[in-house]
Amino acid sequence: MTPIFFKSIPKLSLYDPLAEMLGAAHDGVIKYSYAECVKLAGHSCPTVAGTYLMLLKGLKLLYPDALPRRGEIRVLMSGTLGDGVVGVMANIASFVTGATDISGFHGLGGKFDRRNLLRFEADIDGDLALERVDTGERVTLSYNPRIVPADPKMGEWLELILTDKGNFEIERLFQTAWQDRVKLILTDYANHPGVVIPT
Repeated sequence: MTPIFFKSIPKLSLYDPLAEMLGAAHDGVIKYSYAECVKLAGHSCPTVAGTYLMLLKGLKLLYPDALPRRGEIRVLMSGTLGDGVVGVMANIASFVTGATDISGFHGLGGKFDRRNLLRFEADIDGDLALERVDTGERVTLSYNPRIVPADPKMGEWLELILTDKGNFEIERLFQTAWQDRVKLILTDYANHPGVVIPT
């Protein structure tokens, strides 16, 4: 069972013309939740939370008056695949937008090709950029979780757990503190101007 606060996080709604054509989603509308992104990543952490927030904010800025069009959005990552949390962020962005490198859907009759929409080491002034294929409009975003407070004992608890010196109580304390910080990022700090910064 996932933490209760997952249910309070706004969902991402997109229109996917391929899903509509193939009857996979009513009217082509697909909704993604934070919990689904957690399932993809296998964990809930500040990186997953921040990527989700960047997508929430970035897609709204890119499509202010309509649903974002899944499969028609480029995802540009400033980092190198394999470095740090770049892959985690890219996987979540790919999951939501449909953008892939060379591994995605080839399309049908010259339409719906999802390949070459995900790029790494992009020349952008931020962590991640979203770009509309139809207009070329782009939103670049940076994520700064450092301003969101964390329990000062988390590092100590984590070290004990990783060195097999922790016990059930320490594990529960760490888990609670960890998800409390994720909750802060996604709720209290979701609209803080210093957490997700569009450029």
